[in-house]
Amino acid sequence: MIDLTFPDQSVRSTEPTTTGAEIAAGISKSLAKKAVAYALDGEIRDLSDPVGRAGLVEIVTRDDPRAIELIRHDAAHVMAEAVQALWPGTQATIGPVIENGFYYDFAKDTPFTPDDLPVIEKKMLEIIRRNAAFTKEVWSRDEARRVFGEKGETYKVQLVDAISADQDVKIYRQGEWFDLCRGPHMASTGQIGEAFKLMKVAGAYWRGDSNNPMLTRIYGTAWATPDQLKSYLTMLEEAEKRDHRRLGREMDLFHFQEEGPGVVFWHPKGWSLFQDLTAYMRRRLLGSYQEVNAPQVLDKSLWETSGHWGWYRENMFQVQSAGDETEDKRVFALKPMNCPGHVMIFKHGLKSYRELPIRFAEFGLVHRYEPSGAMHGLMRVRGFTQDDAHVFCTEDQMADECLKINDLILSVYEDFGFEEIVVKLSTRPEKRVGSDELWDHAEEVMTRVLGQIEAQSGGRIKTGINPGEGAFYGPKFEYTLRDAIGREWQCGTTQVDFNLPERFGAFYIDANSEKKTPVMIHRAICGSMERFLGILIENFAGHFPLWMSPVQVVVATITSEADEYAAKVVEELREAGLRVDLDVRNEKINYKVREHSMAKVPVILVCGKREAEERSVNVRRLGSRDQEAMSLDAAMALLVEEAVAPDLKRSRKGRQTLAA
Repeated sequence: MIDLTFPDQSVRSTEPTTTGAEIAAGISKSLAKKAVAYALDGEIRDLSDPVGRAGLVEIVTRDDPRAIELIRHDAAHVMAEAVQALWPGTQATIGPVIENGFYYDFAKDTPFTPDDLPVIEKKMLEIIRRNAAFTKEVWSRDEARRVFGEKGETYKVQLVDAISADQDVKIYRQGEWFDLCRGPHMASTGQIGEAFKLMKVAGAYWRGDSNNPMLTRIYGTAWATPDQLKSYLTMLEEAEKRDHRRLGREMDLFHFQEEGPGVVFWHPKGWSLFQDLTAYMRRRLLGSYQEVNAPQVLDKSLWETSGHWGWYRENMFQVQSAGDETEDKRVFALKPMNCPGHVMIFKHGLKSYRELPIRFAEFGLVHRYEPSGAMHGLMRVRGFTQDDAHVFCTEDQMADECLKINDLILSVYEDFGFEEIVVKLSTRPEKRVGSDELWDHAEEVMTRVLGQIEAQSGGRIKTGINPGEGAFYGPKFEYTLRDAIGREWQCGTTQVDFNLPERFGAFYIDANSEKKTPVMIHRAICGSMERFLGILIENFAGHFPLWMSPVQVVVATITSEADEYAAKVVEELREAGLRVDLDVRNEKINYKVREHSMAKVPVILVCGKREAEERSVNVRRLGSRDQEAMSLDAAMALLVEEAVAPDLKRSRKGRQTLAA
């Protein structure tokens, strides 16, 4: 007999052979009907699995948040069955669960098209309504290879060969159809429900290797309820309207082209946005950080010392001449990160403990190789600017510095309107440098700081752990934002590093006149400035606050009689520090308003003969059909105040408070 503990802390004794389904039935018949799986010490299992050992048991029902992955996993299997029923001879390869859905890769002589998706959906509904039970079998490798080989499923044979010798070869059946799968699954296909939709068709190389055959990937989404599916599809529609690539074209901000894959061609308006963001970030660092600039190209020996050449080389761009080396027999690389350069700056000259912490900041252009299929507008590029900083401090200063960085990060996000923030601690990855003792110490300090972050926020900031997701040189905090339509974006990071300064022999002189290695804290707030701008474009749907907008005001005329007055209005607004365009084209005012509204200009000042005579303007706001007549002086004062960045408003308010 073994003892099972339940969420209410009750304990029951049972045989090790008791299954999850029997445990649920022993609690209540209604729970047994609703159960889709069970968890033993957090591990999700099939209901048909025997419990085997003592532990904490939880019955997972369909409305449990953990069930959504099972729903999507099972939907992928049903899609594969539907495809093979409709197109015999098609090979099903792999079909994992992904964020918000699932996909399955198929080998088919003629690729699928979007027109095939409704046909597959209809067949999936038939299979779901058939409500066939999922049953698990364990086969020998030879049997699995023979069966799949006889079916012509050559990709499944490769997958069988890839299973390690210490793992079972599991087969899951749903009626007559079966698939190779680790599991777990729900009890039957009917538990998937009908809240699913196939989304798109794409090409994908087998195993993600461009040397392998091209397969067809079908993406789908599945949810626990129709309302959840509807909300998700509505969000996707809204996300499409907000797509930064589309808005970038409409607002004339930037473009990409084949001759520069993965790098941004900034247009004047887009560069204005970029410079405004950079200027804002620079102001936020004044008084705390010293801005530096490290070289773009450095000898590979530096990257070997840092560990990047061994751990990160496949993501780095090498600088080559006709051969593999330059004429002076040295190999160089474009920097993928700023940190080694900052260590070199720290090492230049003797440092005392009295000088610490030393905080270096750089808006550093870095280059990282991203596969062509992974690039996505501003969100994922090969060349980008990091709002990077590195803090060199003592171990005693480390926790306080992490908290100061946290306060700065949260304040910046608040200025851009992001209020829902999650901070997670990413712990040691499998591939890493440094001793376990250093990692233990770093993780202990950061765990303590994480608790302080949550406590200081009064619970407003949510926290969590990402096991094994740290950088190869140290644990890190990851800051995730939720945007206006509910999407999450990971942006800021704080990474504690005991390893890099030691590898480079960086030191300071402590109070005992001895050399000591500093702690190095890597810090980014926006992360990639390009990506952060892409997030802002989508979050605001192009409707930037006035202080950020590339063109803040357009002065448009109703009649040519107002042209001279409009030009004077533009001149005065520019002298007041506003970014203004003049539109005196021989077009109807409604046409002008519509065109500038499409370009997301926040304010249009309309001038006619009457306004010229009265020194007034009609103010039209983006997104509103109303207009307000105001004197030019009143309108100018209003807009000048509104165009002040939030950090400058705080500074001005602080000065006024001190003066009072």
